[in-house]
Amino acid sequence: MNYQEFLESKKHTIGNFGFDANYIPDIAFDFQKAIIEKAVKKGRMAIFADTGLGKTLMQVSIAQNIVNHTNGKVLILTPLAVAFQFILEAEKLGITDIEYSKDGKHTKRIVICNYERLHYFDKTEFQGVILDESSILKNFNGKIKWKITSFARKIPYRFLSTATPAPNDYIEFGTSSEFLGYMPYMDMLTKFFGNNENNVRPQDIGTKWYLKPHAKASFFAWLNQWSIFIKKPSDLGFSDERYKLPKLIEDVTYVRNEKNWIINGQTSLFNGIAKTMTEVREEQKGSIQQRCEKAVELASNKTSVYWCNFNDEGTLLNELDKDAVEVSGGMNLDRKEDILLDFAKGNIQRLITKPKIASFGLNWQHCNHSVVFPTWSYEQYYQLVRRFWRFGQKSDVHVDLVLSDGQKRVLDTLLYKTQKAKEFNEMILKDSKISIDLDNKQFNKQIVKPKFL
Repeated sequence: MNYQEFLESKKHTIGNFGFDANYIPDIAFDFQKAIIEKAVKKGRMAIFADTGLGKTLMQVSIAQNIVNHTNGKVLILTPLAVAFQFILEAEKLGITDIEYSKDGKHTKRIVICNYERLHYFDKTEFQGVILDESSILKNFNGKIKWKITSFARKIPYRFLSTATPAPNDYIEFGTSSEFLGYMPYMDMLTKFFGNNENNVRPQDIGTKWYLKPHAKASFFAWLNQWSIFIKKPSDLGFSDERYKLPKLIEDVTYVRNEKNWIINGQTSLFNGIAKTMTEVREEQKGSIQQRCEKAVELASNKTSVYWCNFNDEGTLLNELDKDAVEVSGGMNLDRKEDILLDFAKGNIQRLITKPKIASFGLNWQHCNHSVVFPTWSYEQYYQLVRRFWRFGQKSDVHVDLVLSDGQKRVLDTLLYKTQKAKEFNEMILKDSKISIDLDNKQFNKQIVKPKFL
């Protein structure tokens, strides 16, 4: 064995686990057809596509391919109130062998349920499993995430999709890889990442893991074997003509916090800029009346969504805006779902909710205004804005961010994270060198499936 052969032997190559596509819907766009074909042949794949690019259509089509090939069943897991969008998309495609199950009972071969209801289902019944808006897994505790990964472990065909696969760091790809069965999370860290735990340089504090410079090329080569990234069709060489977004208008309004901070039993003599988590929380509590009053003023006579973070904010908004309907964490799943569906249908003019409840998967192009009480979370903000500002929206989208004068640091941090995320996504698209060549000899070798599959 020469040196080049030695290097080739060390590559972590992944073959196909799938089959040639047997169903490509005529109504799909050219880039969607290419993704469906590639995904089905791969058999286990992540689709990292931006909001509005038709992930629902692609996932339903992939499910139908599995049904045709195996004559078995496919389970699609979705965030709350998203299941009906899959049913509507299936109707457009002429697919009738599909149903939404809330209790594990089903007669169709494509079954949709919410993540929260997975425990009703028997994993041995399914030949395929698809995770919609898979980044929502970060909102669940470790026990639930383990149940989802464990559920899929012996299912032959596995897929996931999200617009935000790794909003904060490359290491977040590990969850997707582990679910698909390509490389466990910790193995990925060991292979491609270094550890800053013992590094005391100020610039490294808080950054435990970093992508090794010499491993960058192999990391993206490995990543590109089991995933596809697309922010717009031209990323895959197709036309963007039908995928133009309207204008996004973001306005910031500061209100005065009239209450003094009380921290550790001591009263602050003046309101400054909140820096710590404790100070931010006190600033939020002290300004709740002013922020909610301003939010209601901004949303008056509009179809809009109030995005809050705490129960007290939701309660007060409900009192101030009698026409608004709240979706709270304490409601049962059916009640939450009914309200979210009513808003999507236009039966509710203004909705009060939280990002962790309703910021994933829902299509609300009928609405072009929202009021946000922002936090430091870039992913939350990105996802909630994308419920409205997405391909298919016909109007300019207006987002009002309402903060107290002491929360300026929160906004600064959010803006910084937004810019870093933009640079991050551009880097991924550049370095991944996306290819839709289904006959790629290096990464699409046919391999023997392990016995545990």
